[in-house]
Amino acid sequence: MKRSEIKLPEYFDRYINMADDVELMEALQISLHELENAPIKDWETIGNAVYSAGKWTIKDILQHIIDTERVFSYRALSFARGEKEVRSFDEESYSKMANANARNIIDLLEEAILLRKTTILLFKSFSTEILEKTGIGFKGEYSVHSIGFIVCGHQRWHFKIIEDRYMPIKQTA
Repeated sequence: MKRSEIKLPEYFDRYINMADDVELMEALQISLHELENAPIKDWETIGNAVYSAGKWTIKDILQHIIDTERVFSYRALSFARGEKEVRSFDEESYSKMANANARNIIDLLEEAILLRKTTILLFKSFSTEILEKTGIGFKGEYSVHSIGFIVCGHQRWHFKIIEDRYMPIKQTA
């Protein structure tokens, strides 16, 4: 089923719509390719700079992408195995506790790539019937299938923020 064929859950539609209108496995592979080809050198030149006070660094954003993918993979697994509701997480609290700025971008990207590969394997294991299962999480009900597209679109959402708001920092430095 393509992205355009799934029911869009409120709030997460903004992420899902960032993913390509392809089958889920292809969308996950495309997002893996985008991770593997991230402009590491450009990002490293920005260091821990932020575009505005109180905003996350690129390292914080990468850690957030990782944490969010883990949480959503858990949600997908939970719904796939019959759970009907999962708790949300506090992304700001996670960010503060992660200490991402003590890490380097290469390690963060390597972790994100490995995680994406395991996420792909998880979704590959789901039958059509399992992909259609739904559950309740942050902001309402959504399907296992939609979670796969949320993961892809969420990454793109944040890569676009890096491109639009952080890359100008590099150009002015």
